[in-house]
Amino acid sequence: MHPILLELSEQLKLTDNIFEDSINLLNKYNKIIVAKHSKCVATEAERLAYIFGENHKDARIAGILHDISAIIPNDKKIEVAEFLNIDILSEEKAFPPIIHQKLSKEIAKTIFGITDERILSAICCHTTLKSNPTRFEMILFIADKLEWDQEGTPPYLINVQEGLKQSLENGVFAFIKYLYENQSNLEVVHPWLADAYNYLSVLLGSELNIT
Repeated sequence: MHPILLELSEQLKLTDNIFEDSINLLNKYNKIIVAKHSKCVATEAERLAYIFGENHKDARIAGILHDISAIIPNDKKIEVAEFLNIDILSEEKAFPPIIHQKLSKEIAKTIFGITDERILSAICCHTTLKSNPTRFEMILFIADKLEWDQEGTPPYLINVQEGLKQSLENGVFAFIKYLYENQSNLEVVHPWLADAYNYLSVLLGSELNIT
């Protein structure tokens, strides 16, 4: 186990309340904003799970743990990922913060004992999504975007909300389309994001395509 995770494992006294444990951990590492964001994402993921017929308890767990790797400094994320033999893409090396989704999956699994592959997979792609995503994965993905951790109202909020009135896929596509139309604001275009966009564009009949 990497020294950072070993320290985490030794310091964390797990209880039977994964929500309190995860928030306490984030607060311990002074990730106050992330802790607040995670609470909101957990609530929103649970709400969307009710609407779209997925397991709301599992959605809440995925939401509370999705950014748990915030405890790992950005300048250590690639090092930890390499130690854990995580597949690292060139885009992730170029912009290390984006690999936090894969690291959060590993922490959820090794430290918090999450074994449900649905939850782990959703956490692993909650930032970028991926091709042929499950509905559970899309729920966590869009909950994360609806409850963003910046000030003000998300510029894509209305379009996503309108899309969700049609279907989960339309809501997700509305957000990714916004990113595509504002690519200049992105540090990198993650291949999984491009895959998700292209998959949904075909599914929903859009003519747009990105690489």
